[in-house]
Amino acid sequence: MSVAPLFRALEQSLRCLPGVGPRSATRMALHLLERDRERAAGLASALVDALERLTHCNRCHNLTETQPCGICRNPERETGVLCVVGSPGDILAIEQSGLYTGQYYCLQGLLSPLEGLGPDEIGLPALFARVQDERPSEVVIALASTVEGEATTHQIVMQLKGQTRLTRLAQGVPVGGELDHIDATTLSQALASRTELGR
Repeated sequence: MSVAPLFRALEQSLRCLPGVGPRSATRMALHLLERDRERAAGLASALVDALERLTHCNRCHNLTETQPCGICRNPERETGVLCVVGSPGDILAIEQSGLYTGQYYCLQGLLSPLEGLGPDEIGLPALFARVQDERPSEVVIALASTVEGEATTHQIVMQLKGQTRLTRLAQGVPVGGELDHIDATTLSQALASRTELGR
């Protein structure tokens, strides 16, 4: 079957998105071209603008149009607390909670020797230098609970132990979760991190 090369190129481009396979890419391409060309043009324009104008903040490595980013420039943010995250998406998630008012440091990934990501590649030396310079009273480690996340957390703890208070996000049973649907590792973390009630 003969298909226009431009259509195939669009399909292939859409497949780079997480969770988008061949069928989803075809449906998306057809929808954009057949039903919503105006929004497709807006999407293309927004993507080009973002690629041209968004960079990483020179202080925290969040995505930004200005240097430093709005969070780093905000005088109302707490300067004594530094939250270490693995990606700009993590900053978005924490900010949506509305509960954290400190500063951030965004790593460029997590330690993964198989992918060639060592301490230098993910920005650990710059994190350690920032902690040394700014002396925050607390460093909150908010990394994924994966093998790579645990290895990165361990490296940070070993380097910063004794310099500042080190904490990590609580892990365990999610709100609305039922115990018989939770894996053993999550349940064991929840048991180890249990807190006292009634005080």
